[in-house]
Amino acid sequence: MSDRMRILILILISTALLGEVKLNPFGDSFRFSLGIVVYFFGLLWFSVPVLSTGLLTGAFVVLFRIGMDAIGGDADLVSSFLHHIPTFGFYLAFAVTVKLLRIRKQAEFPIRVGLIGAAADTISNCAELVFRIIMLESAPFTWQGLLLIGMTGLLRSFFVVGLYNMLSIRQVREQAEWRKLELERLLLLNSSLYEESFYMRKLMAHVEKLTRESYRLYKKLMEQRLPEHSEALHVAENVHELKKDLQRIVTGLSKLMKPTQAGDRLGIGELCGLAVQANRKYAEVHGKQIDFRLHADILLYTNQTYALLSILNNLLTNAVEAIAEKGTIEVEAELAGDFLSIRVCDNGPGISELEREWVFEPGYTTKFNPEGYFSTGIGLTHALDIAKALGGSLTLSPHSPHGARFELQVPVQQLLREGENSENEAFSD
Repeated sequence: MSDRMRILILILISTALLGEVKLNPFGDSFRFSLGIVVYFFGLLWFSVPVLSTGLLTGAFVVLFRIGMDAIGGDADLVSSFLHHIPTFGFYLAFAVTVKLLRIRKQAEFPIRVGLIGAAADTISNCAELVFRIIMLESAPFTWQGLLLIGMTGLLRSFFVVGLYNMLSIRQVREQAEWRKLELERLLLLNSSLYEESFYMRKLMAHVEKLTRESYRLYKKLMEQRLPEHSEALHVAENVHELKKDLQRIVTGLSKLMKPTQAGDRLGIGELCGLAVQANRKYAEVHGKQIDFRLHADILLYTNQTYALLSILNNLLTNAVEAIAEKGTIEVEAELAGDFLSIRVCDNGPGISELEREWVFEPGYTTKFNPEGYFSTGIGLTHALDIAKALGGSLTLSPHSPHGARFELQVPVQQLLREGENSENEAFSD
């Protein structure tokens, strides 16, 4: 069974059932019920064909009420049919009216939708009354009756429109929240990719240098007419191929990650908040109760998103891992002259005087993974190199009585560049 068929069946059954929640204002078979409320909401919320849904709903409600009469033994089949068939005219008239007034094209204007719904409700009730007068010789129209019909139409219509807009706003908010979380995830993922591509560019610079040196060695051996010159040429060619492969990978990553428009800029406060939020979740996953305190009320936007996120993630992750069970991590960003200064402080066990000399050295670590192996020890090295590539610095404060205090300083002018650092800028020979 298709989704559209399920929706149609839901509208039919709900309309018929709530149609029994009724009020007989004129003391005869004419009724005000909540059935039209469900039907009208279904037309607004779901993408169902208006006219065919109106025809099916009217027919189903008539059959449902005839069935109810048969079960209750209130009337014979013919009498019950004549009693309820005007209801079919009600739903058909409602469907035709909202179709002609093109209600779905007015969906962005709630008042218009409410007025169209009220008009359709009033016209449909009048049509049903005409059918009942002709077929059952019911009481004729009165001005008081018409006023009651109009007021009821307004109330029912604007109730539906209000409910529809409440649910629509909630749905939009949920989608916005989901998109925000997805954007955060993609930004954090791209910051990790940026870090890797950063070191691939660094490696590419080394490979470029090695290519030149191997080629110079080849020329030197060639000039001396030594037989090893062919091997040196082979080495130079292989290194050159490696450089081209690295270049293709780095170029692809750069196109994927590099913001190029002003709309891609992030505020420093928002960027710091993003890193804090990610590491708050990281702390919760590890069962740690950490109070994160963020002070970043500065008006500065930058395209150096992934570079700064990479540095902040390294510092915050280290701070989370340094705290045993409970603690505090503070992130503070401020403008100091021509520099942006971001400080990350924690109240963990701190870093000893001996370790202070080695924390930025590649491979140095005091952390173990769950299997008991040392971690790579390159996180802070990465962070320091990225900071230098931005023209800034990353230092460990020597005046931290408790915990660790790292400070990142980056020139504001560098943060206001049009895009991320170029691939070759930081690693030119």
